[in-house]
Amino acid sequence: MNSINEIQDEVIEEFSDFEDWMDKYQMLIDLGNDLDALDEKYKNEQNLIDGCQSRVWLQCDKADDKLVFTADSDALIVKGIIALLIRVVSNHTPQEILDADLYFIEKIGLREHLSPTRSNGLLAMVKQIKAYALAYNLK
Repeated sequence: MNSINEIQDEVIEEFSDFEDWMDKYQMLIDLGNDLDALDEKYKNEQNLIDGCQSRVWLQCDKADDKLVFTADSDALIVKGIIALLIRVVSNHTPQEILDADLYFIEKIGLREHLSPTRSNGLLAMVKQIKAYALAYNLK
């Protein structure tokens, strides 16, 4: 299994293939479309991320000391963003996730190309992922 930083570097590499932001948005939409469907039972209030303009559900399960994230959103680009985050952090230990510096967000220019509301949503997603990691770390 690759480390969080190795996966981030892969993501940065993939995004650097595209000059045009329309192509990068298309890649995000494709990533969102490739996301495994979230079981309807997880689309509940508890899994809804506060601070996102569109609805984003994030489910976290623990399997052999590692956290596995699944998610869904009713907005295409947002779904792509959460798909990217999950790809980077899923299947790592809570401590690895807590220690991770998610530098890929800056490196691929995601934050600067998102509207302020989406950018806040992105921060809310990261915060929620870290909150799950913290909760499981304490258990």
